[in-house]
Amino acid sequence: MFWLLAVLAYLLGSLSFAILLSRLAGGPDPRASGSGNPGATNMLRVAGKRLAVLTLLGDLFKGLLPVLIAKLLGLGLQQQAWVGLAAVVGHLYPLYFRFRGGKGVATSAGMLLGLYPPAALLAIAAWLLTFLLTRTSSLAALIATPLTLPLLAWQQPAALLPVSVLTGLVVWRHRGNLRDLLAGRERHF
Repeated sequence: MFWLLAVLAYLLGSLSFAILLSRLAGGPDPRASGSGNPGATNMLRVAGKRLAVLTLLGDLFKGLLPVLIAKLLGLGLQQQAWVGLAAVVGHLYPLYFRFRGGKGVATSAGMLLGLYPPAALLAIAAWLLTFLLTRTSSLAALIATPLTLPLLAWQQPAALLPVSVLTGLVVWRHRGNLRDLLAGRERHF
């Protein structure tokens, strides 16, 4: 059951709401516009608030749904976390879009929301505060994602390994942003 659910989570994660919504609205492919990232932040740049919010909700939902299904099926917390991680990997490396995906922030937030809501709320609060202070989405993601690890280690240690892998993947996907931040040329809103 676990492996089947992990594969299904990956396939669900591979659905890119940014690309699909852009196509439905007749807009540009977000991978070819703005920052080139098929995520909510770039959708805000290239397609406006409505499609950005829909992208955010779709990406969040595809991280949340597999975890909730795993929970309903009685899988343990660590297995739930691995299933959620499979959805995030699908978002990062989507089968349907030549493995060119997003950075996984909203899908990770959905995964965390399903695993342990206080960790997700901490990550969202840290993201919002950092974004409001700096107007830099990538910096907000780079601060918010690892901030949840101590809380999980303390409250939900079974999820620590998969969430550590998640954090590493999110940081890896933001490596270009990290270089730009250090060089002082990262995009701001």
